[in-house]
Parts: sequence; C-alpha cells; structure tokens
Amino acid sequence: MDEYVIEKVTKHLFGTWRLQRDWASPLNIVGGEGAYLIDSKGRRYLDFSSQLVCVNLGYGNRRIIEAVKRQLDELAYLGPGYATQIRAEAVEALANVLPNKLSKFVFSSSGSEANEDAIKIARAFKYPKYKILARYWSYHGNTAGAISLTGDPRRNVVEMHTSMGGVVRIPDPYCYRCPFGEMGCDECGRACLEYIDYILRNEGHVAAIFLETITGTNGVIVPPKDFYPRLRKLADEYGVLLIFDEVMSGWGRTGSWFAFEHWGVVPDIMTTAKGATSSYVPIGITAVDVEVADYFSERFLPVGHTFAYHLLAMAAMKAAIEEYKSGGYIENARRVGEYLGKRLRELMDKHPSIGDVRGMGLFWGVELVKNRETKEPFNTREDKIMGRKLMTQKVARKMLEHGVLLPMAWISNFVIAPPLVVTEEDIDLGVEALDKALKIADEAVEG
Repeated sequence: MDEYVIEKVTKHLFGTWRLQRDWASPLNIVGGEGAYLIDSKGRRYLDFSSQLVCVNLGYGNRRIIEAVKRQLDELAYLGPGYATQIRAEAVEALANVLPNKLSKFVFSSSGSEANEDAIKIARAFKYPKYKILARYWSYHGNTAGAISLTGDPRRNVVEMHTSMGGVVRIPDPYCYRCPFGEMGCDECGRACLEYIDYILRNEGHVAAIFLETITGTNGVIVPPKDFYPRLRKLADEYGVLLIFDEVMSGWGRTGSWFAFEHWGVVPDIMTTAKGATSSYVPIGITAVDVEVADYFSERFLPVGHTFAYHLLAMAAMKAAIEEYKSGGYIENARRVGEYLGKRLRELMDKHPSIGDVRGMGLFWGVELVKNRETKEPFNTREDKIMGRKLMTQKVARKMLEHGVLLPMAWISNFVIAPPLVVTEEDIDLGVEALDKALKIADEAVEG
C-alpha cells in the first residue's frame, strides 16, 4: 500500500517550493495524536514545527473535530451574504480575543488571501496613496500581491510574471545580520527606524507599512524591545497604516494570543490564518481598525471570496478559541517555550555550526553557519532556488531517523515551533534528535 500511495501522490501532485526530483518518497502518514504524527508502519514522529507552523493545538483535537461534524450535519456551505448563528458566534469569539480597535473582519481561505485583502483595503482607504513598505527577509504568501510583498527568494522566481507595483523595501531589524554592519541589537533597530523615517519623508504616496510581527519562515527574527512602539509613532506621524502579518506568530505561538501584544502596540490592520482553526479547516482573516472599517460604510469594499465566512471554518475557529481559552495552551507556550529556548542555547554552546538562536514562546529560529567568526552561511538564497543540497535539509533528514519531523528547514534556518500541547519531555526528544543530527553540520564547519 505504501508504494501505491507514494507513487500516485508523487505522480499526480507537485511538491511545493522545490525541484520535483527532490520529492520522490514522502512519508505516508496515516494519523496523528497530540504533538505526534503516525506513519503507515505505525512509527510515531514528533512534529517539531507544527507542520508549517499551523497545527497549534496538535492532532486529534476532539472539540474542533466534533464542532466541524456538527456543522456538516447542519449546513456545510452558504455564500458570504447571509447571516447564520455560527457566523455570529464565531466572530463574537474572535472579537473577544482581539483589541477593541480591531473589530471588523474579512474572512478568506489562507494567509495569502488575507494579505491580499489587507493590501486592497489599505490602498482603497489611503487612495491615491498606494505604496507599501515591506522587508527583505519576509514571506507573506504566494498570490500576486502577497508574493510581491515577500522579500525572500520565492519572489525572485515569479516577479517577472506576477509583480505588483508600489512595494518599497525596508531593512530588517535582523540583529544577527544587521544590514548596517556590526551593531548591537538596539543600535541596529534604531538604524532601521531611521531608514524607515527617511523613506517616509522622501518616498511619497506611502499607504502602509506591512510586516510580519515576528519574521517566520526566514528565521524567526524578533525585533528589539523598543522597535514597534517607535514604529507605531512613525506610522502615526506620517499618516500611514501599520499592518501586522500574524499568520505564523498569532494564536498563542509566542505565549500571547498575538505577538504584537508583547510590545503593547496595536496595528491598524492585522492578518492571520493557520492557528485560528489549528489548520483543521483552511481559513484566512483580515481584521480591520474601526476607523478604516467605517470608511467603507459609504464606499465600495473591493474584496470578497466564494469561501468567505465558510461555515466549517467558522465552526472550527469558534471551537479552537474555546480550546485555547480552556486548555492552558498559551500558558504552556510561555512555560515550555522558556525551556525550549534554554535547551536550544545549550546546543549552541556545544555545536560550532549554530550561529544564532532566537525566539519567544514556542517560536524559535536556529541559524546554521559555516564559520561563526565571519557568519558565513552554509547555503544561499540561490542554492535554494537552484535545487542545491542544503545543510538544513541534511540535518532535518538525519533528525527523521531519530523520530523527529522538522519540515521548516529554510536555506540556513530551522523554524522550531512544535504544537502548543508539547511537554518538556517532548522538547527533550526533539532537542536530542537535533543534537545528534548537527554533527553533520559541525563536520563541515570552517575555521
């Protein structure tokens, strides 16, 4: 049966973001429980990145499963122009976990679509201003507007076909690799803010600043503590919208409902997806400030989707919010996340191939380097696009032998973000597998 399943899947489906030759023998997964997936041979694997940082509540959550079943029995689909009880209950639950300022929502089917909606709303609200500031080390999705905002190399491959105009790049407060040279973290953050100030003073027609609150796929980049309060002031001073992409960093991942809460700053628009239903049902959410929402009372709103406010997504989101509230998952992300950070830093002391460890809650990045002194990485953006073997992939494959899945291995970074149900024992299992696998990278270290 394994051979049949794998042959049909690889024959008829594309492996995403890769050369197809590299997707020859995927695992045949038949089930999951808690933080673990189970293959067709009955072997259990700790999911050390919640797949694509999305299965926040783990596998087999009965509250969400039963809620979706009940909704299927009642009514599976209804166009977005109708009122239903599940829609009323679900959006009330969402409003109760967001700041009062973010009280009007558009729903879609993914984070990419949520970001597309945010772009359209921001530009319509700020018309004729249309430019959007976005970072280099970023990922916002694979649709035309979202990939144009994206800074990582996936944009470079497609931008000649799908590029959206009006995107202006700004530097990342990437303390380990400060774009302004060797600076301390606070100094790097201030230099980035000064550069943004310069752009806002000179660029013209800027509608919004659009950022992942904590950079996700590209290495879990956490900004300095005063970065967002000062950025909020800059946005207000120049009259531009501040938009936070919380597709990965939201839903308890960092030890708060949403990552922006750590800085005491509220965006004008927030996008999210993934953890809103723990990915049991596809969903995308664009949450909008009251002032922005009121603007469209007498003006045309240029967004909409066939699957907006999908009834199964509403049922799953309402159940997920109830689960987050009652299950202690966010507190667990804080507590076990501290333990995870401690264990990862211990690995850094032991393995010369680790250049940096950073993160918060259950959202951590581990960056591999060939040379700690020069910070030279093992691989480049071009290596990924050209299909060259990446050191992160080699290490991840070795971890698989020890029963740990780490699919979020991107160029030179691992994104370590296990489900919020994990225990310290699970963390030990994952870290020990990484410890053993890193020997591959250590042997290739130079200097």
